[in-house]
Amino acid sequence: MNSPAPVERKKTTAWEMYRSIVGIGAFCALLLVGVFKATEARIAENKARFLASAVTEVLPASKTTVEVAKDADGHLVTATQPAALPVFLGYDENGELIGAAITAQAMGYADLVTVLFSYSFEKQAIIGSTVLESKETPGLGDKVELEPHFLANFDALDARLNADGTALANPIVTVKQGEKTEPWQVDGITGATITSVAIGVILNKGASEWVPLLEREARNLVHEPAAEPGTEER
Repeated sequence: MNSPAPVERKKTTAWEMYRSIVGIGAFCALLLVGVFKATEARIAENKARFLASAVTEVLPASKTTVEVAKDADGHLVTATQPAALPVFLGYDENGELIGAAITAQAMGYADLVTVLFSYSFEKQAIIGSTVLESKETPGLGDKVELEPHFLANFDALDARLNADGTALANPIVTVKQGEKTEPWQVDGITGATITSVAIGVILNKGASEWVPLLEREARNLVHEPAAEPGTEER
């Protein structure tokens, strides 16, 4: 009995393999772009809602807010588009300027830590702070959001300016837990030293950059306050 002739299989050429790989890659790329575009608006909306809630948390006395920015000459102007690290002015029910909410960031133990803190024009002090984004070690780095003694730093953390109003009179620094002796010092957290030091760096950086400008120009800013970031009434 004769054996059936072997079936000759067509060999796949290098070009055909390359074309298939490119095709699959292009399909996956288009799929990812489609998913991103479909969720982009919702993600932006959720971020704006979260930021609005954070501004309310750190500056609860404000009834209306307006986002501000620096123009090309370094002067304070109403922002025309959302910034990566936004700054808001807060006004009371009478339209009087009461404070500012400032976003700043610096490197922590594992990654960048982003903080929103509030500045009181009356007290010339930081009166509230919340972590917007952090990838610090759970149970260690996140103590900066939970420890009562650490949060107490922001009842009135001194951020007054020097005599000519060009810089902070005293740099904001973090000291070891229990060693705070000055109102501009941040009482740190044992066991989360790097993160608590990073918070001091962030506050000093943000206050040094914005407080002199805000004290100099915020009261004269012509604005139309919005209730929350991205809304019209709160």
